[in-house]
Amino acid sequence: MLESLLDPWRWERSFQDFPDYLTGFGMTLRVTVVGWLIAMAIGIFLGLISTGENRVLKAVSRIYVQFFQNTPVTLQFFFIYVGVPVIIQQMFHMSRAYRISKFVIGIFGVGLYHGAYIAEVIRSGIEAVPGGQREAAMSQGFTGNQTMFYVILPQTLKMIHPPLTSQTLALLKNTSTLAMVVGLDLMYYADRSVGYTGYFQGYLIAAAMYFIICFPLSMLVRVFERNAARNPGMRKKRKKRMMEVA
Repeated sequence: MLESLLDPWRWERSFQDFPDYLTGFGMTLRVTVVGWLIAMAIGIFLGLISTGENRVLKAVSRIYVQFFQNTPVTLQFFFIYVGVPVIIQQMFHMSRAYRISKFVIGIFGVGLYHGAYIAEVIRSGIEAVPGGQREAAMSQGFTGNQTMFYVILPQTLKMIHPPLTSQTLALLKNTSTLAMVVGLDLMYYADRSVGYTGYFQGYLIAAAMYFIICFPLSMLVRVFERNAARNPGMRKKRKKRMMEVA
């Protein structure tokens, strides 16, 4: 086992596919960035309505969160890849199934899934803001929306750095699901290289490239957690609210 791991020929042959790894790495980064923006937009919207007064909107938020949290992300990817084109074909009476680009499948696959988790992070953060903040803002003449966007939400975003960064890290790693559905990401090219050569060094190269991105993010989580721990006034309340979503 050790001899095969250190075999220079195997490493040399695996690195011949390195341009493909870079292509997949770029795809992974693009899907991560755009997917994160989609997840944040969904998460903020659902987090806001889940703490509002409208029961219908709160129910919609809960249904969305429960559905995406309790179904496999791989199944969701396959639904976007196979199911959505068929639905579009039937709705618009097209002669053939509509084709969705692999990039779009990737960004909406991770975006919709992690939007549910970020919604819970946002909701917990809003609920962790002391109620006196809202009352003080309202007494100064702020409307409900102004209070939320100028007082509550800025404090929420500061408090949720650790769990939000953890979700970013999870989103990045879940882009590897693309390899099982449509490919073109880093894991897809690693799997293809190992399939051609039979040398598992390809997986080690991919693991190193994932580590290059994920390790700094994990360190960032620790920095945020240490900074949060320095505020004893909010630490106990935030811990109670964030435990389930961190």
